[in-house]
Amino acid sequence: MSNNELARASCEPGMARRKFLRNSALLALPVSLSGLAGPVMAAVASANYSLPSLQRGSTVVSVRSYGALGNGSNDDTDAFQRAINALPSSGGTVDVPAGTYVLDPTVSVRLRSNMHLRLADGAQLAAKRNSKDRAYVLMLFKVSNVEISGGQIVGDRDNHLGTTGEWGHAIQVLGSTSVVIRDIHISKCWGDGVCVGGAMVADSAPIPSRSVTIANIVSTGNRRHGLTIANAHGVRVYDSEFSNCHGLSFGCGIDIEPSNSNTASDIRIENCLLDNNQANGIMVYKRVSTVTIRRCTITSNAGYGILTIAPLTGYISQNRIRHNYLQGLMLRAGTYNYKVAGNYFRNNNTNLHGVRTTAGEYVTISGLVAGNNGNGAHIQKTDDCRSISVTTNYYAK
Repeated sequence: MSNNELARASCEPGMARRKFLRNSALLALPVSLSGLAGPVMAAVASANYSLPSLQRGSTVVSVRSYGALGNGSNDDTDAFQRAINALPSSGGTVDVPAGTYVLDPTVSVRLRSNMHLRLADGAQLAAKRNSKDRAYVLMLFKVSNVEISGGQIVGDRDNHLGTTGEWGHAIQVLGSTSVVIRDIHISKCWGDGVCVGGAMVADSAPIPSRSVTIANIVSTGNRRHGLTIANAHGVRVYDSEFSNCHGLSFGCGIDIEPSNSNTASDIRIENCLLDNNQANGIMVYKRVSTVTIRRCTITSNAGYGILTIAPLTGYISQNRIRHNYLQGLMLRAGTYNYKVAGNYFRNNNTNLHGVRTTAGEYVTISGLVAGNNGNGAHIQKTDDCRSISVTTNYYAK
């Protein structure tokens, strides 16, 4: 199957959402970018989590043994695929030594079940420039027990040959189960850094991805989003940065948005940095349920810090939300059963108040704060939201 067939309805936003954004003031917002180099992780303690233990065989092969040169000019796509295909049925580990490996995302390196793609320090996967709307450096399609770790992936947004499309991703996960993506730096993709969605199956509903853990990654400078979570259940995102996403009419750090009639549920985002994105730090869209956003730093985004549009059941707690162009948290369009507690809001709605470099004292307030000045710039909801609990939070101008 072609890349177009694999992903057409899995990680692309639905038309209703496109219309909403097209009519939104977000499209006219100024974007202040601090550049793509040297992102800094939030200076807070690590999230309390453990990585799942994945099953795979003990065989270890190197891509160099199968012809990969890693010299920054040779197309190493076939060599990577040969190394992966050489693993026995029990799986194993494919090592990628230091070097720059040019990979063709219009072909994609396709990972298999029960394997670990292990990049050494100094290993970089560079997307070969292309003109396609859809192209993925690494593809996980209906596989299980797969781990990707280490090194870097650099997309082709700086030298892409086309002008259309938004699906040039570094890592595309479709209909896969028990996946770990960790300790990797991703940048400059034509689309997303990572996209997790469902696999199309003829004459039946797409197969969702399940049990996906993303830990200690940086996804920065991408043209669409740092991370998209589409048709997926049981996604965990820890200790990661999603920053400087810009280029299209949207551009979120994390976009949780199932396409078509699909759903997403049981998602936890903890101790992450969402910084300086063109639209929202985190967007939680329709047909999404049970999302926890906890202990994150959400700052200097050119839309809302967090925007919800009609999701069901969520918990937003202990985050530091500051210097966002619009409200720190906006609950909209029938958002249902959300709890907001223990967050620190400072100097949001900078479109009205400007960026304040002097820090005021935090004020403890329980309940939803009204008004347009000072504390009222931080949390708002529309009248059609239901079962919204806003308890004690902390506010500063």
